[in-house]
Amino acid sequence: MLIRKLFKFESAHVVRNCTTRRCSRSLHGHSYRVELLFTAKKLDNAGMIMDFGLLKGAVKELIDSWDHAACFWDKDTSEYVQLIQQHSERWVSMPVNPSAEQFSRVFFVLVDRVLSATSFANGEDGVQLDSVIVHETDSGYAQCWRQDAYDVHFGGLIDLRRLSFSNRVREEWSDPMWWDKLIASQGNGQPIFLHSSPPQQIS
Repeated sequence: MLIRKLFKFESAHVVRNCTTRRCSRSLHGHSYRVELLFTAKKLDNAGMIMDFGLLKGAVKELIDSWDHAACFWDKDTSEYVQLIQQHSERWVSMPVNPSAEQFSRVFFVLVDRVLSATSFANGEDGVQLDSVIVHETDSGYAQCWRQDAYDVHFGGLIDLRRLSFSNRVREEWSDPMWWDKLIASQGNGQPIFLHSSPPQQIS
């Protein structure tokens, strides 16, 4: 069984080295749609894989970080990067070229990391991210599965330490320090997103 949650944001980028000149040489924007698909080993106490309300915190804030932001590859020229940072208070520096394919990989690794740092409390069991779909236009999208997200042949490993957000983006988070906590917690197995157990109305 799969469940799907849709997120939207508006963002601008240049995709270096691509075939189309307009795409590779001109800053341009898209109305992005991001679909997250989840599976689980069983249904929780409410008969759900996971309550969609649990995605309104860190996951929503993460994806919203790209909204009305200019994103760029951290390997781009220093002149271009400085101009973006000078003229846009909302920007995201990415460790990969910001194509739809790489967006889907980045969001997979990000959401996967948030899930691994989340403590569930309503009988959820084995909730996993199945895949991520990033629609860049109405007619085109990229879909990423786990093997794609962590395969070095798809543009190298996604190093979250190389992903950085402007001060303005961070200031709008509910906790401006939670990204640093997420990075610091990587691999130590300690949850940083805790959900309290809901009261059982019917048992």
